[in-house]
Amino acid sequence: MLTVAYIANQFPSPVEPYVWEEIAELRSRGVRVIACSVRRPKALLDGSSQTWEEETLYLPPFHFSVLLRAAWTCLREFPRLVALVHLLERESPPGRIRALLHTWLGAYYALVLTGRGVRHIHAHHGYSASWIAMVAARLLGISFSMTLHGSDLLLHHAYLRTKLTNCKFCLTVSEFNRSHIREHYPAIPTSKVALCRLGVGAPQMDLYGEAKPARAPLLMLSVGRLHPVKDHAFLIRACSQLKRNGVRFTCLIAGDGPERPSLNRLIAQLQLRDEVRLLGHLSRRRLEAYYAMCDLVVLTSRSEGLPLVLMEAMAHGKTVLAPAITGIPELVIDGKTGFAYQPGSIADFAFRVRTIAELHPALTPVREAARQHVLQNFNRERNLAFFADLFLTRVLARDGVLRNEDPVLQQI
Repeated sequence: MLTVAYIANQFPSPVEPYVWEEIAELRSRGVRVIACSVRRPKALLDGSSQTWEEETLYLPPFHFSVLLRAAWTCLREFPRLVALVHLLERESPPGRIRALLHTWLGAYYALVLTGRGVRHIHAHHGYSASWIAMVAARLLGISFSMTLHGSDLLLHHAYLRTKLTNCKFCLTVSEFNRSHIREHYPAIPTSKVALCRLGVGAPQMDLYGEAKPARAPLLMLSVGRLHPVKDHAFLIRACSQLKRNGVRFTCLIAGDGPERPSLNRLIAQLQLRDEVRLLGHLSRRRLEAYYAMCDLVVLTSRSEGLPLVLMEAMAHGKTVLAPAITGIPELVIDGKTGFAYQPGSIADFAFRVRTIAELHPALTPVREAARQHVLQNFNRERNLAFFADLFLTRVLARDGVLRNEDPVLQQI
C-alpha cells in the first residue's frame, strides 16, 4: 500500500474543505494518507472537524528530546541540506531566521515520520508547511510536492524558487497561476507544474425562484475571512457610496477574523448600521440559506487563487461581482457568467452594483450560464477524481519520466 503524508499549515480548517476532500479521495483509491498539520485549529466548529483533529498528526506539542535530535540531525546532515541553506542569503534577515527555524522543524517532522513507511509528502499551500515538507523529504530520501493557490504564490512567496526546484511536481488552481510561474520562474520545467482546479457540488435549485417585489432593496452577501487581504473595508466604503447614490440595499458579511473590531468601527463611522451587518462565522447549513435568499454575491479581495465562494454562489444560480484579478476571470467571465469591476475602484464597484440592481430581473441568462460554467468546469467530484489520477501518476512516476496516461500531458 502506498503511504503518503499530507501536511497543511493548519488542519482542519472550515475555510479549506478541499484539503480533507483530497485526503478522502486518495484514501478511496487505497492510499494510506497520514494527515499532518503545523498548527492545531484554534477552535472546533462541528463534529466532522473533531473527527479529523483526532486523527491528525500535529507537530506541537513538541517533545524536547525530539527537538534536540532534530537539531543534531540538521548538523549531522548539513551536507544534504547545504543546497537549501546557502540560498538563505537571498531573503531578508527575518526571512532567513524563519527558514532556519522551518529547517529545524523539517528535521523534527522527518523524525516523527520515520518508521511510518511514507514514500511521498504533499504540502498544501506554499507557506511554511512546504519548506518543512521539503526538508523532511530530503532527510528521508523521498519526494515531495505542493499545491499553490494565490497569496502563497503572489504575496508570500519566500524561497518559492527553491521549493519549485526541489519538488517532484507542483499543482496549482488556475491557468493564471501556471502562467505566472512560467513567467517568473523560467528555469522550472513547464511539465513540473500542473493545473488542477478545485470544485464545488451542485445544489438543487430553481434559478427563477419567486419574483422579487418591485423596488425591494438589493440583498448583497459577502463570504470570507475578516482579514486584510479580503478587504472588507473596501466593501463597506463602497456601501457608503451606494447609500449616497440613493441605492437601496442590505449588505451581509459572513465570516470572522482579526479585522472584525475595525470593520465594526468603520460601519459606525460611516453610519451604515442599518445597511451593513457582520454575521460572524456561519455553519454550512446557515450559509446555504443565505445563498438562497441573496440577490448578489460580492468579493472584494486584493489577492485570490480561485475562490470557492464564487463557485458556490454561481452553482446556486446567483449573480456575482468580483475584481478582475488573478484567476478570477477564468471563473467570472464579465457579462457572461457574472460581472467584474476594476480592482481598487469604489466608483466602478458601486456603478456595477447599481446596474445589477436595475437589471436584476433580466439577468437570468447570466445566472444560468454561471451555473452551467461551474457544473462543467468546477465540478467537485470530477476535479477530485482528476486530482487523484494526476497525483498518483506523478508520485509513482520515475523522476524525470511522465507516463503517457498522465492527464497533465493533455494541458502542455
